[in-house]
Amino acid sequence: MELSTFRGVIKLELHCPQNVNGIAADPQPDWSFDDLRSELDTIEKKLIPSLDFSAPFDKKRPRNRCNTRGFAMHVSDHELGCSDSDVEEEVVNSSMVSGRKFSFEELDMSDGYDYELPVYAQCQLMDKVGLAEGAIRELSYEFQLYVSEVRNKILTLETNLVKEKEKFASQIAEIHKHRRTQQERERKFDLQYHRTIAEALDNHLTAVQRDHEHISQLEEKRIRDDAAREEAKRKEKTLIEEKLCKEKIKAEEEARLHAERAEIDKAAAEAEKKSVEGKRHAENQVAELAATKNAVETLRNGVPRIETLGQVVPTRFDDKKHVSLSGRSMTRASKNALELERKRLRIYEKLTIENGALKESSDQIVCPIQGNRRTGQNFNMLIKTIYATVENVRTKADELFNLISSPEYPHSISIMSFAEKVVFNCENSQKSDGFIFACSHVIVLVTSKIPLALDILLAELNRVCMYTVPKYVEYSPVLFQTREAYFKAIGYKEIYGKIENTDSYVERLSSIMRLYGALVQTEIGGFQNLHGLKEGWAWLARFLNSLPANLYTAVALQHFLEMSGYALYRRYRNQFEKLLRIIARDFLKALKEGNSDSVNAKLIKVKTSIINYVESSRFKKEPEGLQLRGHLDSNDFFLCSAIISKSIDVQLI
Repeated sequence: MELSTFRGVIKLELHCPQNVNGIAADPQPDWSFDDLRSELDTIEKKLIPSLDFSAPFDKKRPRNRCNTRGFAMHVSDHELGCSDSDVEEEVVNSSMVSGRKFSFEELDMSDGYDYELPVYAQCQLMDKVGLAEGAIRELSYEFQLYVSEVRNKILTLETNLVKEKEKFASQIAEIHKHRRTQQERERKFDLQYHRTIAEALDNHLTAVQRDHEHISQLEEKRIRDDAAREEAKRKEKTLIEEKLCKEKIKAEEEARLHAERAEIDKAAAEAEKKSVEGKRHAENQVAELAATKNAVETLRNGVPRIETLGQVVPTRFDDKKHVSLSGRSMTRASKNALELERKRLRIYEKLTIENGALKESSDQIVCPIQGNRRTGQNFNMLIKTIYATVENVRTKADELFNLISSPEYPHSISIMSFAEKVVFNCENSQKSDGFIFACSHVIVLVTSKIPLALDILLAELNRVCMYTVPKYVEYSPVLFQTREAYFKAIGYKEIYGKIENTDSYVERLSSIMRLYGALVQTEIGGFQNLHGLKEGWAWLARFLNSLPANLYTAVALQHFLEMSGYALYRRYRNQFEKLLRIIARDFLKALKEGNSDSVNAKLIKVKTSIINYVESSRFKKEPEGLQLRGHLDSNDFFLCSAIISKSIDVQLI
């Protein structure tokens, strides 16, 4: 029997004829190991009962030969030493014939197994047999040897296969272990890499933050240094201004005293001259003295006195004031104030004459009445819609400036309309302090570019309210034949042929003084207020030096202080506090009650307000509405929209 291997398959070849007496030696060449084992076991089971052995076969004991002739099995070394390649070639090239299968499933060919034949078989082993039987026996023996060899090889192959499986499993486990180790190493490396990146990023962000903090500190230091320098400059400027103001006040006081002495000397010289003139002037003087005496007697005997309007009897406070009196004038004011008023009045009258000439000239203005009315409506609409916001004030100032500078209407008419509409809209006592302060900002922004508009506006304020000069006209029955004439002289309005009542006059007076007080205290960066705190301080000094203490002057002083007292205190400090002490000590004490209950009530109210203002130091607190807001409230927005729509309707009508 020859063993050959082809591509991992073991093939058994018998080195004998492939067919003996019709029996095929290898009936099915394509069997497997399992089929081979099964076939071998089957053959073994068939052969053992058919063999008639006397005793079992024993390898250790020599076999007793019978007289029968036996045969010897011979397997040549050449046949056993066939190479695998020859076997493979034979497997491929040999032609197989069909035959029976041999099964040796129960035959165990392991090393420790001794196959022994029965005794009777041993005795008959070498008996004389026929050729077919001998061939069968020889084939059976060779097949047993082959099965044993095959089983050994199968066992070896199984052992090698198990070892290979174990080795493969070990290698697979080693591979998995190596993979896990590699993954763990990569994870650690990745973690270390991310940690390094995070540390580098943290160091970079820390450095950037440190640089930003350093830059911020440098910027803050620069801002503080700039603020300190600005504050030092402001203080230095304030000190210089205070020093100049003191020097100017001192110079004005000296000039006033000099003027008073000059007037006294002039009056003495005129009196001496008049006494020398003779009889021609004596009769006139006697007549004037008689008329004055009669007026005083008439006043004492029942002519309505000024107490009904708030006038009080002159006191020691009134005697100290500088009063400009002449034979036919009862005006009390400082000389400088009257000169400024006359200067503004001349400009105002000149502009009025120009406007009249323009209205009469049809060549220059096609429709003067309608043009003037349209101009007034435009100014009125813009001023009505002023609100206490930064953007609104800037916008309205630009629009008013453009309207005044517009070539559509004459410049003089536009300036006059601007002044009239500003005063007209501020006369209403219902206007809030915020509107008054915002309006004063608009006035400063416009008049800083058009100085003539400020002169006309101040002239209009002096015309409507004489306390903005400041001046006061005393009642004289010689100069004023009726009480209504005196009321008109001090600023009462005549409405439908009747003089307005005192309450309406006082309310209008307070509104005008609020506007004037807000105007003198307004300061805007980059714009010059041509009538600022310097003029406000001069007004206050002239007021206290010239005007008497009564209801009208007290109301004017109260509202002026409420609007401009904070700014005056910041500028003049101790001097302003001294003036307030003078007001509380002399002016308020000079206020005396009148004959009317309504006048007395108003006097008490005004006096209480001034006392509270001085004693509670309200001048050290910023008045409400002084600072402009950054945006417009919803209520103001709807009110502004309503006013604009109403103004547009009026223009359309």
